[in-house]
Amino acid sequence: MAKDEIKTLVEPDGLRYKSKAPGSPFSVAGAFGAGTMSCFLCGKHRPRSMLKTRKLLGRSQTVCAPTCKELEEQLKS
Repeated sequence: MAKDEIKTLVEPDGLRYKSKAPGSPFSVAGAFGAGTMSCFLCGKHRPRSMLKTRKLLGRSQTVCAPTCKELEEQLKS
């Protein structure tokens, strides 16, 4: 069974979506440190407080702290 294809049109005011919530799920909520970043290893977006900087491939990259697997287990429980 195929899903109905939803067609969208660009309105004269430049908006395309009528049902899409405005804004971004990754927007910064005020201060610079309150936003999220993605982990270099697993790619999941986390608050900056759950990330640490680690030297990978000769550059400092943000990764989950302590590790991606341990952090995921902590969040599930």
